[in-house]
Amino acid sequence: MPAVKKNKKQYSPKNRILGSFYGTNNGPTIIVFAGIHGNEKAGVHASEKVISKIAESNIKFKGNVHFILGNINALNKGVRFEKFDLNRIWRNEHFEDPIRSDVGLKAEKKEKKEILSIVKAILLNDPGPFFFLDLHTTSASSVPFITISDSLNNRKFSSNFPVPVVFGIEEFLDGPLLTFINEYGHIALGFEGGAHEDPSSVVNCEAFIWKALVHSKCIEKGNIPGYAAYQKVFENLCCKYQFFAIKYRYEIKPDENFSMRPGFENFEPVKKDSLLAFSNGMPIPSPRSGRIFMPLYQKQGEDGFFVLKKISKFWLWLSIIARRLKFNHFLRLIPGVNQDPENNYILIVNPKVARYLTLPIFHLFGYRQQIFKDDKLHFIKRDRKVTSFP
Repeated sequence: MPAVKKNKKQYSPKNRILGSFYGTNNGPTIIVFAGIHGNEKAGVHASEKVISKIAESNIKFKGNVHFILGNINALNKGVRFEKFDLNRIWRNEHFEDPIRSDVGLKAEKKEKKEILSIVKAILLNDPGPFFFLDLHTTSASSVPFITISDSLNNRKFSSNFPVPVVFGIEEFLDGPLLTFINEYGHIALGFEGGAHEDPSSVVNCEAFIWKALVHSKCIEKGNIPGYAAYQKVFENLCCKYQFFAIKYRYEIKPDENFSMRPGFENFEPVKKDSLLAFSNGMPIPSPRSGRIFMPLYQKQGEDGFFVLKKISKFWLWLSIIARRLKFNHFLRLIPGVNQDPENNYILIVNPKVARYLTLPIFHLFGYRQQIFKDDKLHFIKRDRKVTSFP
């Protein structure tokens, strides 16, 4: 299979906004991030194609659309990041890690500051609702899929795309961009278009952008020349629409020599104790049965692999009912479970109590992320009202 055409174009912070288009100003605002990881250029190519088509065809739409470049220095060098992963430093100040404020993060923190400044200006000047889309690709062969924080709004919007949807990544990754955005109540989807060098990844990302513009009601599909072809892209994927939850993450240590066994594809079934990888020459067996997810086949990265479990339709239905009826308020009546006085969306839980209230119970009521702070577990609710950025 031919590789994605190498893009030798050099990007500048002055052109971090790849393109902005303004409609009638009475519709939604779509914000597309591309190149948050510098070695994942399919999303950048796809964004440039959409931008060109909007301009050339003079496409009319209701809302506003903005395309924002991510890690520009890494994009220009063709690496995932320079010093630290740009998609791991978006921690809410409530849980800021002081260790990560050192000079080693200077390059990525500068990128973060510039992106945040642009996003704040858009939120201040554009009408809502706001939809955030983050385009990525994977080092392993993969069907396209979506990652979301488990809010009902995210679930509803992701259901417009017939691809697998993965919950709970924020419980295993430290500081992803979309988790940060979700904490302010906005719809935010991560789209993985396929393998890094697969040309179909560009096609998939482009089709995803157009479908997102249509399903957000920013553009009427009749106003997009050739929209049927973009719909066909997803029809041809033959991906069953299923929800999955991450159950395990293998974290690579700083000085570890990690190597994944070759040939694994995303969502491939694996059995417990089957050989998945090697650490310093020693075998790494699968800790459980499930489906392998994001196996690492590149030099940079802290995540060796994940193991997924399919979520039942009954659990999905039950969680919707529980959240709409606000059954989560009953959790606060349990001794050892207290509302955070500074944040209505956080429960502070005594670790001894958490042993009996298993994670699936918190997940059922929409509390997906747990952080250990001040000898207590903090569970963060994903369903929330829209609030202003700090």
